Amino acid sequence: MSDSDDDSRLPEPLRTVTPPSGTHPDASMNAIGWLVFLGLLVILLPVLPILLLIWLFSKATEALQSEE
Repeated sequence: MSDSDDDSRLPEPLRTVTPPSGTHPDASMNAIGWLVFLGLLVILLPVLPILLLIWLFSKATEALQSEE
């Protein structure tokens, strides 16, 4: 059997010039994620009571329509 017939063998790992860095925390991306979260929170928190009122109104109208 030749090497070209053997498809079960995994390919050689990628050879690079730079050594692997391994896993490490990325503080700058973490900070950006928190800023995006806080921005969405600031935008969505004032809208939450309005959405709650709309939801309660729809539930009340559904309850009134089911009684008829």
